Amino acid sequence: MKYVLVTGGVVSGLGKGVTASSIGLLLKACGLRVTSIKIDPYLNTDAGTMSPFEHGEVFVLDDGGEVDLDLGNYERFLDIKLTRDNNITTGKIYQSVLDSERKGDYLGKTVQVVPHITDAIQKWIERVALIPVDGKEGPADVCVIELGGTIGDIESMPFIEALGQFSYHVGPGNFCLIHVSLVPVLNVVGEQKTKPTQHSVRGLRGLGLTPNILACRSTKALEDNVKAKLSQFCHVAAENILTLYDVPNIWHIPLLLRDQKAHEAILKELNLIGEPDLQEWTARTRVYDILHEPVRIAMVGKYTGLSDSYLSVLKALLHASVACWRKLVVEWVAAGDLEDVTAKEAPDVYKNAWDLLKGSDGVLVPGGFGDRGVQGKILAAKYARENKVPFLGVCLGMQIAVIEFARSVLGLHDANSTEFDPETSHPCVIFMPEGSKTHMGGTMRLGSRRTYFKVPNCKSAKLYNNDSFVDERHRHRYEVNPNMVQQFENAGLSFVGRDETGQRMEIIELPSHPYFVGAQFHPEFKSRPGKPSALFLGLIAAASGQLDAVLQNYGHASKLLPNGIGNGKPTVKTYQNGNAIKSSNGSLNGVYSNGNGAHH
Repeated sequence: MKYVLVTGGVVSGLGKGVTASSIGLLLKACGLRVTSIKIDPYLNTDAGTMSPFEHGEVFVLDDGGEVDLDLGNYERFLDIKLTRDNNITTGKIYQSVLDSERKGDYLGKTVQVVPHITDAIQKWIERVALIPVDGKEGPADVCVIELGGTIGDIESMPFIEALGQFSYHVGPGNFCLIHVSLVPVLNVVGEQKTKPTQHSVRGLRGLGLTPNILACRSTKALEDNVKAKLSQFCHVAAENILTLYDVPNIWHIPLLLRDQKAHEAILKELNLIGEPDLQEWTARTRVYDILHEPVRIAMVGKYTGLSDSYLSVLKALLHASVACWRKLVVEWVAAGDLEDVTAKEAPDVYKNAWDLLKGSDGVLVPGGFGDRGVQGKILAAKYARENKVPFLGVCLGMQIAVIEFARSVLGLHDANSTEFDPETSHPCVIFMPEGSKTHMGGTMRLGSRRTYFKVPNCKSAKLYNNDSFVDERHRHRYEVNPNMVQQFENAGLSFVGRDETGQRMEIIELPSHPYFVGAQFHPEFKSRPGKPSALFLGLIAAASGQLDAVLQNYGHASKLLPNGIGNGKPTVKTYQNGNAIKSSNGSLNGVYSNGNGAHH
């Protein structure tokens, strides 16, 4: 097993996660099998109980692991399925060591950070690196490890010590250290400054780790004299100093690394050879760059001030938009701003929020917890339902749609979820029997669960290739009240997807509406750049007038081309200067728009 460690210096938030993902993609493009591990030095056992304001969204894995959003980046870039153990936290390590101590595994020894904690970290890495994550048998060839935080943080010291020992343990030729650092440009002099990176590398070397490659974040490419200076002071070969300058979108990062021969530097350190084939990735990135016709989606949530809170949702919208040949424009609407109380307190804010909602081509209500902004989300769902605007509700968003339907159509004006009103006389959303009311961490219905389609000809089933069932990831404590389902269905709301018992509602649809869909699961977690999530594809297609074409043509995910909606014929496009010239099946470049096969 070969290991690539990615660390960060100077400041946090430099993009270590995207860098690690891009390096993984580059190595995968060289024909290697790649797995990845994210180390988070915080004491929480997992990310499940943290606010999105603290750490961005909580990403959910197939096995129910609630993990850092960087694992979402790994899964999307590498198209793999990770496990909860691929996210190491200080909490998990200490818990495992303390459990061993209580069992008497240390035979009366004094349990210390070195060697017991550091040994536990190394054993964890070696064990998890062997778990296959790409659907094939046997371990991967390379494990990319990202160390969260910044070099010099007190909380990451045990991990740095463990990784120093680990690099010695696995030996030269099996370990490559890439240090992501900042080279700021001071506006006063306009000069790229190397001192922060020098200090960061000095700190790293002082802790027993020597970087093989420097990846320098800057606004523009590093000048040659700056590279020479960094090489001299940081003891890194000039050809191993890479620039990660600002790019229009993160899909460019693997291409940026390839163009700077990053793969050659890494493979040389690992005694491997290979040349990356990024043809498909390059084609998709070029398509993304030239999109100009907008599709506007109103995102009605409560964490609208921080886009990382809805990272996977944004990525799923993006994947679907690129597939539909549309430029995604997300209109952030704070749910509370749509409520009547805002109309009295801040009329301008209220008007602006409603203008954004009404000016959008589609409405998305994502998942969330707590009662803040719930009334605003209900109003957004009502607007979308009554005005035939494409709507997708995810998790809480689906429950919101059910509550709104109960109030507006069934006439149950106090209908609510017991999460927001435990005493409601019409509880259309209830606490799940197996949930815990005393412990918050890891007690929800989590991970991959199967949903069976009960209405074969519904839009959702068609979007999922007319399969009889689908496996999607869940994260919820509340569910639609099964005792009220018949009442809803009699009034026209169809529960088209249910769990294996038929008692737990998974997908709702309004057959009389162009696209009004809610899902109890989180389809965004399995969306990939080349394989957009079915329900998000439906939303974008409906919002851009292409839903009929998608439902007719969309048989399999692979038939959706990076340049628009395919006609069922697998096609490979040939690109030159960013334009598709001719496709390998002999036809001219056809981009299907609005289902009429119009050529752009």
